[in-house]
Parts: sequence; C-alpha cells; structure tokens
Amino acid sequence: MRPILIAFGRATYSQLHIRMVMLTVVPFILSVAVWGFVLWLYLQRMIDWLQDYFVQNDGFAVAGGVLAMVGMGALKTVIVPLIAMWVLLPLMILTALLFVGTMAMPVIVRHVGRRGYGELEQRKGGTFIGSLWMSSSSFVVFLVLWLATLPLSLFPPLTFVIQPLLWGWLTYRVMAYDALADHADAEERKTILKQHRWQLLAIGVITGAMGAAPTLLWLGGALSVIFFPVLAAGAIWLYVLVFVFTGLWFQHYCMHALRQHRSMQPNAQPNVQPAAESQVQAAAIEEGT
Repeated sequence: MRPILIAFGRATYSQLHIRMVMLTVVPFILSVAVWGFVLWLYLQRMIDWLQDYFVQNDGFAVAGGVLAMVGMGALKTVIVPLIAMWVLLPLMILTALLFVGTMAMPVIVRHVGRRGYGELEQRKGGTFIGSLWMSSSSFVVFLVLWLATLPLSLFPPLTFVIQPLLWGWLTYRVMAYDALADHADAEERKTILKQHRWQLLAIGVITGAMGAAPTLLWLGGALSVIFFPVLAAGAIWLYVLVFVFTGLWFQHYCMHALRQHRSMQPNAQPNVQPAAESQVQAAAIEEGT
C-alpha cells in the first residue's frame, strides 16, 4: 500500500506543475469541438428516433412503470433525452481517452521519466500499434459492459459500485501499458504487470471512482436535459483532468516498480552517465521548471 500512496503523492505534486495543467487544455478544446459538431448534427435526430421507437413500442408506459416503482416517476417526461445522453456518454469518454492517450501520455512519460527516473534506460518494449490495440480492445469490452449495466444506473448505490469497477479495469489496462511502453522491454512489462496486478487495479479503481464523478452531472433529471451543452463540456473537462492525473499516478508507480525490478536483477549494473550527458540533462530539467 505504501508504494501506491507514495506514487499518489508524487502524481499530485506533478499535476500542480504548469505543464501538466496546460496539458488538459488541448484535449479539452478538441473534444468539445468534436462533440459540439456531432451534437449539432445528430442529437435531435437521435432523440426523434428514440421518441418514435418509444411511441411505437409503448415504451413510455413501461418506462413510467419502472420509474414509478423506484420513486422516480417524474423522469418519465424526459426519459428519451436522458437515454440519448447516457448512450452518448461512453463515446465522450472514448474521445477524451483517445486525445489524452495520443497527446498527453507521451508528454507525461517524458516529464516523469526526466524529472524522477532519468537513470532508467529506455528499452522501448511497447509500440504505438500495441498501445492502440490495448486501448481499442479494452474500450470495446468496457462499452459492452457499460451498456449492459446501464439500467442499473437508475439505482444510485449500484452506480457508485459498478462505475468505479468498470473505470478501474479500463484505466488499469490502458494506462499501465502506456506507462511502461518506453522504458521497459516486453518481458519486463509482462513481469511487472503480473507482479503488481492488484496494486495497479487498486489505482485503477480509485481513479475509477474519480472518473465516475462526471457521471453525477447527469443525475439532475430535467435540469440535465436543459443544461446539456454546459454539462457535456464540464464532464469532458473533468474526464480529461482525471485521465491526466491517472496517467501521472500510473507513470510514477510503474517507473518505481521498474526501478526496483532492475535493481533486483543478478546482472544489474549501475547506470552511470558521463559527466557531460548529466550536465545536459540537468540543464534540460532546469529549463523545464
């Protein structure tokens, strides 16, 4: 537990760095631009299609009965736009994840590696294709489970259990691979992910609870529908911020685990850098601060 807490403290400190704060700006702007355009074109069409489907299949009566059973009958009048928003939510998550993964994670890897783990050799055990495959395949599984458990979101206690677990698994799969892709070779990555599986999953679940926080913005009933554009922008920014912090937390933990792993190898040799190279790196660090 101690390494997890140490990595959390280091990630919090790193998040306060101006470079990490600014790192949330570009993914946020791009995500809002993409979804502003998509919602302008297709949101009303989607709501109209859902409205026709409910009318033709007596969906309002069924939904009203279910909502009345759980004391939420007032939501019957806005059930169609709420369903549309809940279906779009995973796609917003995917957009934020892709932009953070492609734009923010390389910067996070360089920032953390240079400032705290400069002695670790970069063995390039991961690839862009491998990262893309890990992200896309994990999100497909996440999306299926999200949709399957979507009805349970009507029961707030279950929402606070299911959502963190889903987010925890997703972040564990995606972030741990990216955190080790540059510095660890393929064998080291597999070993560390196996030995630290539960610790990494714990980090994922904790950040999963943080990632579920933007979901609370959609629990406002009719107000969620009225202020949907504002809530969508706020949720996207929170997703980006959580993803950046999550990347920092995984990066610090994985780099520490890699350092320990290499120090325990029988043929481990201290990585002594030439004086000139050390001076160059020191100057680069000073410039970064």
